[in-house]
Amino acid sequence: MIIKFMASTHTVKKLSIFLFSIIVFSACTRVSTSEIGLGLLPSMDEVMTKDTIFDVETQTVENLDSLRIYGTDEHVLGSISNDPMFGTTQASMYFQLKPSYFPFYIPGQKDSVTIDSAVLVLSCRGFYGDSTSSLTLNLNKISGATPLDITKYYASNYPEAYNLQLGSALASPYKVDFTKIKDSVINRFEASNNQIRIKILPSYAYQFIKEFDSTNAYKSDSTLREFFRGFALTTNANSNVLLRINMTDTNTKLGLYYRSQSNGKIDTTVSYFRYSMYSNGDANFITRNRKTAEISKHLNATTSMNDSLVYVQTSPGTMIKIKVPGLKNFKNRIIHRAELVAEQVPDDAKVNTLETQMLPPQFLFLGVYDSVSKKIRNVPNDYVGTSSAEYMNRFGGKLVYKSIQGYDKVASYNFNVSRYVQGLISRTDSLFDFRIMAPVNDSIALTMPYPNNKTLTTDYLGTTLGNQPAVGRVRLGGGKHSKFRMRLRIYYSEL
Repeated sequence: MIIKFMASTHTVKKLSIFLFSIIVFSACTRVSTSEIGLGLLPSMDEVMTKDTIFDVETQTVENLDSLRIYGTDEHVLGSISNDPMFGTTQASMYFQLKPSYFPFYIPGQKDSVTIDSAVLVLSCRGFYGDSTSSLTLNLNKISGATPLDITKYYASNYPEAYNLQLGSALASPYKVDFTKIKDSVINRFEASNNQIRIKILPSYAYQFIKEFDSTNAYKSDSTLREFFRGFALTTNANSNVLLRINMTDTNTKLGLYYRSQSNGKIDTTVSYFRYSMYSNGDANFITRNRKTAEISKHLNATTSMNDSLVYVQTSPGTMIKIKVPGLKNFKNRIIHRAELVAEQVPDDAKVNTLETQMLPPQFLFLGVYDSVSKKIRNVPNDYVGTSSAEYMNRFGGKLVYKSIQGYDKVASYNFNVSRYVQGLISRTDSLFDFRIMAPVNDSIALTMPYPNNKTLTTDYLGTTLGNQPAVGRVRLGGGKHSKFRMRLRIYYSEL
């Protein structure tokens, strides 16, 4: 008897759960998997949750804002000459290095100093593109006619505005061997790796070690700049790779190797000149040419605002204009999740070659265009600045790979605009056009969320978000693409 009673009770419990499940799921309408996740959606037994997709209109335009690369940022050096989708890139560097003190001198009696060598060492943090292609570096002096200005931050995408000129060659052309960059350099002076070491010509090694001293070039910071304007690094135009160079770590330096009689002994020693972002001039120029590339057919179009293909190139680069016309007629509802979804359109012809080398940006930024101030600002109520990693993750923009449409690895970017949409339909907040870009060093106007939205500040989008200068490009599906359509998806409930 007891056993039968327990069994029947268990059966009643199972039947109750089953009936409850039917009631819950029958109350739901078109609930499907969110692109970001359903973490903020209400329980299905509490409210009827629906979803809808809004069409977007898209267009690719140039991002004409000046890019400035600061001393703490990675610099880029090299060229991209074979990217049929985005065109060519040429990157050069102009910089100064100096001793740690002034007046500087080589220890020991000057007549006893014997020159060993002078070597320019660069800290290589990696590369972007095809490391099997040939890359040759050319090291010159900066011409005395066009000295670097240590008080100026040079706009990287406008080298023609400064016209820095090359002086005589300081070294023979240096061919980068990517197979050996990671090799360790171990000697009595250092133990390191990830270095590019360019040997200075003997005549200039002689100048740095024997001719320059504390009575002339090494007397002060300013006199060194008068005697030697700095280093210029350029590259051949037929490579397909960009080097990422760090200026501030201990791997970047000018090493002067010599022997001198000091304290009664003759011994080999080294003196280092290093980069200082506070007192050294520095320019990293990046020139893009998209005239013959695929992107040129879609760039800055004046007749169409609804392209099926759109293109984002890391600064100095391009961005996307986005309109969502249907939002202005969307009735007041409870918004649980609104997300803008952007997905890469793979290049079938190069999906296993060039597409594995020219990778997408690590981070895309979604802002809105303020037609009154003519500036890009934050998405109201959703983007609250870079100060909080948690809020940045909630807002979105980080690169995520998906397996969709028969492809194993498709770059995608999602943006959470739920509060912005809620403000549009509940408080009739202003409707803006969106902008998607791949920032490096940019600033935007930032307003706090409602009700503090009258407070205006500035937010800085730096390299800590994940993008380095000129590194990253992606072709995305526009509002009319058949497979990878950009879209605004909204999960909502009726009031």
